[in-house]
Amino acid sequence: MTRAALLVLADGRFPAGGHAHSGGAEPAVRAGRITDTASLADFCRGRLHTAGLVAAALAAATAAGHDPLALDDAADARTPMPALRSTARKLGRQMMRAARATWPSPELAALAAARPRGAHQPVVLGLAARSADLTPLDAAYAAAYESVSGPATAAVRLLSLDPFDATAVLAHLATDLDRVASAATQAADRIPAEGYDTLPAASAPLLDITAEAHAAGPVRLFAS
Repeated sequence: MTRAALLVLADGRFPAGGHAHSGGAEPAVRAGRITDTASLADFCRGRLHTAGLVAAALAAATAAGHDPLALDDAADARTPMPALRSTARKLGRQMMRAARATWPSPELAALAAARPRGAHQPVVLGLAARSADLTPLDAAYAAAYESVSGPATAAVRLLSLDPFDATAVLAHLATDLDRVASAATQAADRIPAEGYDTLPAASAPLLDITAEAHAAGPVRLFAS
């Protein structure tokens, strides 16, 4: 295993399509819920412990070798809004393209064939980590970090925040990231004994509702 692969997977320049998505930050800015660095920190912390935790657990479970099709179904069950399911699969398709070009494997090819419209992004991310010989914990960290780095980057563009301040928000979430990645990996470890229902299903109703409104909006800077 080379841990350098984790740096590639988590790099914002990895061509997985995340730059076009705000992770719910754009509708939050429009609604006045993100206005400055402090409110961005609150938003990112909330997203990390809900959507981020779910994504991290799905990624860890896939990286651990559990059935990616069953995990894709579990992701669907944990994504109630059509707009978010569509976004997750679009990002999954782009992640699949990048992963197969970078770390080609029979497992990635099999998932791409089984889900031609795209599997959920955290599942593909986890399988990419597995193909890169990374650990389930590595996959959990990558998914958890992605859940907050996207909104932070988007807020810089949407509000002209100081990039140094936005980066400080991410740095101050380090302890939370550790906890979420650890909890996600522990949930994945329980699958053999407890089944897929052991994976977290933390909800963020406001993110769900605003995602649908954002998808129907006529003018958007970000796809989601």
